[in-house]
Amino acid sequence: MERNASPHTLDRYGREITECLSFLEEQGVRDWSGVDRHVLRRYLTWLQSKEYAKASIARRLSQLRSFGRFLVRESIVDANPFKAVSSPKVPKRLPQPLSVQETVALLGAPDTTTAQGLRDRAILEVLYSGGLRVSELVGLNLSSIDRERSELRVWGKGAKERIALLGQPAMAAIEAYLERGRPELVKNVATDALFLNRSGYRLSTRSVMNIMQKYRRLAGLQKRVTPHTLRHTFATHLLDGGADLRSVQEMLGHALLATTQIYTHVSQSRAREVYLRSHPLARHNSDGNDPDSH
Repeated sequence: MERNASPHTLDRYGREITECLSFLEEQGVRDWSGVDRHVLRRYLTWLQSKEYAKASIARRLSQLRSFGRFLVRESIVDANPFKAVSSPKVPKRLPQPLSVQETVALLGAPDTTTAQGLRDRAILEVLYSGGLRVSELVGLNLSSIDRERSELRVWGKGAKERIALLGQPAMAAIEAYLERGRPELVKNVATDALFLNRSGYRLSTRSVMNIMQKYRRLAGLQKRVTPHTLRHTFATHLLDGGADLRSVQEMLGHALLATTQIYTHVSQSRAREVYLRSHPLARHNSDGNDPDSH
């Protein structure tokens, strides 16, 4: 609550920490002094038996350590009992951004002759043009828009405010939605929310997820596409276009530069693919000739 986490995060953290505490009670642990390396290892084994992914197990341990820090801060325990075991090593998975052609196909998929299509086109444009998280998108209000400067005032993680920049296509999509789409959706509901559902209320995160899947299919894209995919695509395309890492960090609202650096790996891997595909001497000739003999 203090960090202003989303309701979904609060629910998940509460549920998963409670799951661990229930396990400890079943193991006969009655007070914090009983939380040691041995019982926590049994907990890890139990999680593995449930076939949870390593990333999911690592997230649970991170939550428990955070909970342990809270216990120390509140003077309930002298030392964090959940630091007794280390997290499993999680292989880093590079984000899978869309190509420019795939992005164009996705953005062009909505039917802009309908109110919902105008809304959906604006949603896709804003996610790609501004690099917003889905929680930031659904939290936008009419007052968030600065039409003169083509900017959005966004509330990100930890209640941190930042400015998201929008390109001309995104602003045009917002203007079209505000002029011809939102008035049809708003009905008799008094709301400042920017993006509305068919009942006139603020659009939910789940609804945006469903919207993405709808247009992924219409655009004929085979890969998995989520709102975060467009955020990944935003960052990767900026770096491919020559943007510096610090600027991308600021536009994404990352607290740490290290979080943004993963996109440099994506950009480099894409550059390698282009090199191998395009350079005449990047690979051995199919006839077996050595390039050095030319």
